[in-house]
Amino acid sequence: MAPRRDINVFSLSFLDIMSCGFGAVILIYIIINHATEVTSQELTRELMEEVSKMEEFVEDGKERMIILRNTLTETEEQTVTTDGLVLQIIETINELRTQLAELESDSSRKNKSIEELKIELKELEEETKDLRGSVGGRESVGRAVRSFAGEGDRQYLTGMRIGGEHILILLDASASMLDEKIVNVIRMRNMSRERQLASTKWQRAIRTVEWIAANIPGKSYYQLYTFNTRVQATIADSTGQWLKAIDGVNLELSIEKLKQIVPEKGTSLITAFNAIQDLKPLPDNIYLIIDSLPTQSDKPPKRTTVTSRERVRYFQESLNQLPAGIPVNVILFPMEGDPLATPTFWQLAQVTGGSLLSPPADWP
Repeated sequence: MAPRRDINVFSLSFLDIMSCGFGAVILIYIIINHATEVTSQELTRELMEEVSKMEEFVEDGKERMIILRNTLTETEEQTVTTDGLVLQIIETINELRTQLAELESDSSRKNKSIEELKIELKELEEETKDLRGSVGGRESVGRAVRSFAGEGDRQYLTGMRIGGEHILILLDASASMLDEKIVNVIRMRNMSRERQLASTKWQRAIRTVEWIAANIPGKSYYQLYTFNTRVQATIADSTGQWLKAIDGVNLELSIEKLKQIVPEKGTSLITAFNAIQDLKPLPDNIYLIIDSLPTQSDKPPKRTTVTSRERVRYFQESLNQLPAGIPVNVILFPMEGDPLATPTFWQLAQVTGGSLLSPPADWP
């Protein structure tokens, strides 16, 4: 009978199996842990990219917020200016309504005045008939020292009277006088000299000067200046001098020289007003033909763009150079992108005792 062997659970085979098991567990742990680290690094990198994008988005938002705040500030300032002008206009309307009510209340006096005017008109018509029969065609022109031929027989009630012993005409000859729209002005600046001279807006400005010249009293003196960043007389050697309106040669020469000027550069109203002080005696009537508020002061601007607030500031600075007591009559050709020009120049005309005319496209 064979001898009985004792069973030992810690035999070499059992230890091999346990070692293999532990090794497998350790290997699985290493594999899982490595995969976790790789996945974590990838997630971290993606999250950092998202954070960077969000930071860029926040910075863009801050910049836009600053721009919006600046725009809001400018808009609020424009609103305040506009509100002030609206109040002035309302006060003027109320005054006119009061005057109208007074006139309507006194109907008997009004009827009497109408009858007197009818009688006076009839007398004037009879005198006109006598004068037509006693003078030649040349005398029938009236007191105009220069004729002006418009299109057809249109007539407009302008409310602007041409008068005074010393009359100054200031014409804006900056690049903006080439067109009403900014994009078209940029295009026109790159065209030929002949095309710029033929610009519709510039030709309107020249015809406006001709209309004023045709209505200057024969006994008056005049001067015609153009201005952009500097001022010049259309007759070069006449700067600072008054010319006789009755002298038709000088008046025709002024217009002909004007037709050779090409609008260019920016608008410096302070330079134009400063030139007024060189005229002796000072003018007693100024006719300002312009399309927008000034784009610079007496010095070149530091930037290529100008805001509405800066335009108003340049305008206020120019008023310091305007001699007191001279009516300024403004003929305004409104320009795109300058909404404050009309109320600002209207206020200038009202304060100085002048008038404001914003003519239609077919005037004069």
